[in-house]
Amino acid sequence: MQVLYARCAAVDVGKDVIAVAVRLPGDGPDGRATIKRAFKTFYGVLAEAARWLAGLGVTHVAMEATGIYSTPVYHALLEHGSFEKVLVCNAGHVKNVPGRKTDFSDAEWLVHLLECGLLAGSFIPPAEVKAARDVIRYRARVSGSRTSEIQRLGNVLQDAGIKLDSVASSIATKSGRAMIEALIDGERRGTVLADLARGAMRAKIADLSMALEGRFGDHHALMCRLHLGHIDHLDAMIAALGSARCPPPR
Repeated sequence: MQVLYARCAAVDVGKDVIAVAVRLPGDGPDGRATIKRAFKTFYGVLAEAARWLAGLGVTHVAMEATGIYSTPVYHALLEHGSFEKVLVCNAGHVKNVPGRKTDFSDAEWLVHLLECGLLAGSFIPPAEVKAARDVIRYRARVSGSRTSEIQRLGNVLQDAGIKLDSVASSIATKSGRAMIEALIDGERRGTVLADLARGAMRAKIADLSMALEGRFGDHHALMCRLHLGHIDHLDAMIAALGSARCPPPR
């Protein structure tokens, strides 16, 4: 096949080591030469690998997407090399390219595909977009954890015979919080607990008085205190993630 990129490289990414194969003009049967080298995945070593490739005059670099492990390799190449293009390729696309010979390592096979122009890179978002995505996704996960924790709190109340969620739309309101806190502090009288209702919930005081009388014991108080503390912690995380600004790393 026709060689499109005279000086190119491919990287086989592992958790602890990357294997690099470089194709250059040389004295091989096809007028080409292959150089192979391994590097540890410490970021400083990855930067050294990028500078080594740049010193060889490499213009194009390719690697397969391997989740979180390929990200620091990609950024080290961008930040410490002066390459025309760095491609992160879909692993499925690479496997579907016909003609692989079994005596080639992954990096060697990838660099042969690259030099002939047979690889297409996946879209890699800019660093600031990637950072924003990370924050948004984590905030969604923390919000999901908060919902689960509120459900666990509700299960403890149900076990204690406290039917707050049968009367109130949610136990996670200010009124619900005040009633649960009072239960934890030892109050057991339904009428007293119901009188902690605020706003529109005060119209339901009669039902709340009955719903808040149960068999709430010391272990229920312990579990509710722990669940409320965890919810508070998750609320603080959600607030921090909601106000986070995500400049790209330098």
